[in-house]
Amino acid sequence: MFAQPIAQKLNIKIRQVQIVLQLLTEGSSIPFIARYRKDMTGALDEVQIQQVQDENKAMEEFAERKLFIEKTITEQGKMTAALQEKIDNAITVSQLEDIYLPYKQKRKTKADIARENGLAPLANILLEQLVSDPQIRAAAFINEKITTTELALQGARDIIAEKINEDITVRDKLRRLFGQEASLKAVVNTDKEIEAIKYKDYFNFSERVTTIPSHRVLAVLRGFLEGFLRIAIEPSEQVSLEIIESLYVQGMSACSDHIRKAIKDSYKRLLQPSLETEFRTTLKMAADEDAINVFSENLRQLLLSAPLGSKRILGIDPGYRTGCKVVCLDEKAELKTTALIYVHEKNRLDDASGKIKSLVAQYNIQAFAIGDGTAGRETEQFIKGLNLGLPVYLVNEDGASIYSASEIARQEFPEQDITIRGAVSIARRLMDPLAELVKIDPKSIGVGQYQHDVNQPRLKERLDQTVMSCVNSVGVNVNTASKQLLRYVSGISGTLADNIISYRNQSGKFNNRTELLKVPRLGDKAYEQCAGFLRIVNGEDLLDASAVHPEAYSLVQSMANDLQIPVKDLIGNETILKNIVTKKYVSEAFGEHTINDIIKELKKPGLDPRSEAQLFEFAQIYSIEDVKEGMEVPGIVTNITRFGAFVDIGVKQDGLVHVSEIAHKYIQDPGEVLKLNQQVKVKVTEVDIVRKRIALSIKQTEILPALTQRPQPKIHAVKKQPEPDTMLDALSALKQKFGK
Repeated sequence: MFAQPIAQKLNIKIRQVQIVLQLLTEGSSIPFIARYRKDMTGALDEVQIQQVQDENKAMEEFAERKLFIEKTITEQGKMTAALQEKIDNAITVSQLEDIYLPYKQKRKTKADIARENGLAPLANILLEQLVSDPQIRAAAFINEKITTTELALQGARDIIAEKINEDITVRDKLRRLFGQEASLKAVVNTDKEIEAIKYKDYFNFSERVTTIPSHRVLAVLRGFLEGFLRIAIEPSEQVSLEIIESLYVQGMSACSDHIRKAIKDSYKRLLQPSLETEFRTTLKMAADEDAINVFSENLRQLLLSAPLGSKRILGIDPGYRTGCKVVCLDEKAELKTTALIYVHEKNRLDDASGKIKSLVAQYNIQAFAIGDGTAGRETEQFIKGLNLGLPVYLVNEDGASIYSASEIARQEFPEQDITIRGAVSIARRLMDPLAELVKIDPKSIGVGQYQHDVNQPRLKERLDQTVMSCVNSVGVNVNTASKQLLRYVSGISGTLADNIISYRNQSGKFNNRTELLKVPRLGDKAYEQCAGFLRIVNGEDLLDASAVHPEAYSLVQSMANDLQIPVKDLIGNETILKNIVTKKYVSEAFGEHTINDIIKELKKPGLDPRSEAQLFEFAQIYSIEDVKEGMEVPGIVTNITRFGAFVDIGVKQDGLVHVSEIAHKYIQDPGEVLKLNQQVKVKVTEVDIVRKRIALSIKQTEILPALTQRPQPKIHAVKKQPEPDTMLDALSALKQKFGK
């Protein structure tokens, strides 16, 4: 139904939209469509498929609103052919709501009371602007409730004001003016200056709605909702009144004066507040979407952070007074033992050293994972001082405390206290960030921008989509995955995730993908959706460890048969695979996109798309007091917003690199040049110990592309000529130089 307008808006083919909508209706997930139905969709990616889904949903909601409005007006007995045509032709929500405004049920208005008092004819007389003395005509409308001519004229003006407010043309013209010229203005509420100090930048603020960035919109609205700021959204009042007057005022008669009064009343009492609310909602929605996009992209980068892999890890949750909680995990991320050490008390250092060395030897530890929160750097310093020759990683522990107190953690470690669970989470994050972070509400991970101010259902929807996309892009080992990880696999619900784990616990493990069909309630459709994303390592079929979908196993077998080799000799053999003629295997079932994907996967089956974890060394600074202006130090990007990037330089407070201090060239979005977990060099430009703020610059650590690096034009000495005495002398000199 909506394929054509969606295709036109997204600049893709109608057939592509139709196929996507059909697949979505049939229950296919976006990752499945993007990965395994490329031939059908013309290789649309996840972003495009998501856009099709979002646009279709918006258009369905718009169509439902239209039907509701049609039904409501019809039930009122006020529907006409002309009105129906207007509704049919409305293409925006604002157009539709303007049409509906006069018919919308509302509380009794001043105009309603005036009409009840019989003043509608007087309003029409004023609108005609033909009588010379409206006072005389108003006298005819005096009655028990309307006791004076002024009351009669006021009532007539109330009717006119409402008519102007409901005039589609007026609202359309003013809406355009608001869109082009309106500013979002904010001032601090009286006697709130001290309480509202964090909003100091907005105490006397004004910025055009066309240019104001999303983070400032959300900041102003937060200050407004907390009662610290008064806000307004409006263009020039004078220009607005002139627009309305051009439509309603005729000449300079006494009636015209009343029309002007009605126009001003309509604008200040009805139109401006209505349009302000509309634009505030629009600004908020746009700001929400922008903030959600930022959060979603940050979350994607965080979830796809480089894993260390299956290593034996000693994890430490640092602490001062209560000591450091120590855990040892094996290659399967299973907890083997726990310990407690004190590294901040000199008389306990020998004991702590002995315990760590003993654990490293006993469990053949391969790496250290240390939480980067309170006492993290000091604990890192202690471990490195032991000179054990093992890599030491500082791990972002945002949300670890949320996990350790959760029902998930209690189920995993019913016998352990919160601190031990936190240490396990830190160690597991180093091994596989994705597998561990899916257990935590994304809003607790600390990579958002005003995440608590935005539309929460929409935020959850987008973040869930992001997690699902990441999980399916990496793939999941069905024999080791947690319930939390499994439920993000295409086609698998929470119930199915439970059933998979129950089957795994009873049967030991899955030996092949077909065995998934034995899981209760996992039918053919769910199998189609999930099979390609679930990996079975060291199973009966080598292809089960790859991203090749079972529906294409026969195709791989055909390739192997044609080459007269077994499938196992085809897998990983790039020399043979690159010589396969794709077109030879194109059929109704498999197109070129699918075949190319299969060949690419066979070259490096089950390849993790994530990079490898890299060691990082902070400078020898441990608190904000150690940070001095002018320092140049290494750092790691921990959060990206529209206004800049936050960088961890090894102290408790992350520093902010404003967008203007990221690159020598102009950039609008820090995400253009920075990624989460990127290692950068920064210069400290300001330290505010009281407010615990650090300002940083990346570009000031880089050499400005100098003109001296380019070929320089030769400069020749020019003999100075005597200045001409007259204009004629000047002309003569020019002729001598350039000729006629």
